[in-house]
Order: sequence, then structure tokens, then C-alpha cells
Amino acid sequence: MARKLIACLLALLPGIAAAAGGAAYLQPVSVDISNEAALQRGAKFFVNYCLGCHSAQYVRYNRLAMDLGLTEEQLVENLMFTGERPFDTMEIAMPAQESATWFGRTPPDLSLVARARGESWIYSFLKSFYLDPSKPTGTNNLVLSGASMPHVLWELQGVQRAVFRQETDAQGGVHEVFDRFEIVTPGSMDPQQYDTMVRDLVTFLSYIGEPVQLERRALGIKVILFLLVFLLFAVLLKKEIWKDVH
Repeated sequence: MARKLIACLLALLPGIAAAAGGAAYLQPVSVDISNEAALQRGAKFFVNYCLGCHSAQYVRYNRLAMDLGLTEEQLVENLMFTGERPFDTMEIAMPAQESATWFGRTPPDLSLVARARGESWIYSFLKSFYLDPSKPTGTNNLVLSGASMPHVLWELQGVQRAVFRQETDAQGGVHEVFDRFEIVTPGSMDPQQYDTMVRDLVTFLSYIGEPVQLERRALGIKVILFLLVFLLFAVLLKKEIWKDVH
């Protein structure tokens, strides 16, 4: 049993190391899933740039419309382009076997990616593609080195290259450390617009990871207020009961 456990841990070490390496380039991001406009924009970007390869199979279109403040007509006109029905989930038509052949692996479902990876990971990943002619897609990623996903947002962000500098560690070893990005070909968005677009997309992915979180937070606030009021009455009752006890 111990040998099996050690073998499993050793098998996980490369993935842990990769995750730790990517963590060095994570940029913090703050999203507000109560921002209905940001959610609507994020949904639009998801449908136009992500849904061709990545499904969101735990999300139904009609629930999406209800939470994002859209009518059924707006839903069909802006988010449904391939004959889906409002009660359908956000599936894709691309066969899993063929996609694995094209990309090296089947593109994962993104319903829970924000909960699994974290908002900062997604935000940094979408901003960290850079030119790398040695890769089949022509690009690499600082957060997920060797990512099989091409830079599908390059028309918006543009094409950038990563500049690395050399640093010497305490043992005298020389390592390349990321320094900055330099734009090679500008995109249709300037850096600030692209940053806002990515934040909107992350906001949407955070929402679909737990659509009830807004309701949960609202209920949590009500429960806390109730407990505070109850605590006040409990304190007053205690004082009344014990006022004559010396």
C-alpha cells in the first residue's frame, strides 16, 4: 500500500512542478458576478470564441437568460446560433475523438474551470500567450507551458513575444526568468480593452461554475443579520434574568 502511495505521489510531481512554475506568472483579478452587464459581455465572448471547442454542459440557456436579465428573444438572437433550444445545455458539435486528434487532447468542458483553476489562473492564462515557433500552434503560454490550445483571441489581443532575462542563483546556476511581453502585431483591441474583455470572460466563467452563488450570498447576509438580532435579544434576556442575582 505504501509503495502504491509513493508511486502515485511521484507520478503527480511533474504536474505539481508545472503548476508551481505557472503560479509565478499569475496576475490577481477581482470579478463581480453581480455585474449583469459584465456577465452579458462575458457570455457573448464565450459563445463567440470558446463554445466552438469548449462545452459548458452543466449550464442551460434558459437559466442563463434568467440570471443575466435577457429575454428569450435576446437569448436566441445573441447567444444561440446553431439551432439550440432554450432548455438545451451548452454543448458543442465537435466530436471528442476528432478534437483529440487535432489538438492533442479533447478540449475540456469549462463549466467548472473557474472553481478548479481559480479566476486568477484563467485571467493570466488568457493574457500570457506568446510566439514560440517550436510549438505546433506557433504559440506557448507562461501559465501553462506547452498548452495544446492555440491563441484563439489573437485577433483581439494581437501577437506578442515574451522577453526573458538571465538570472544567477545562489549555486551559480543560470536561469531564464520572464521579464515582459512585447507586442509584435497589434490586435483590434488596445491592452486596456483586452484586459476588460478577459475580465468579463472570467466573470462569466466564475458565474457558470456556481450559478446559485449570488442567491447563496444574499441568503448568507440575511442569516447573519438574523443571528445578530437574535444575539441582541439573547443578551438583553440574559441581563433581565440575572439582574437580581448577586
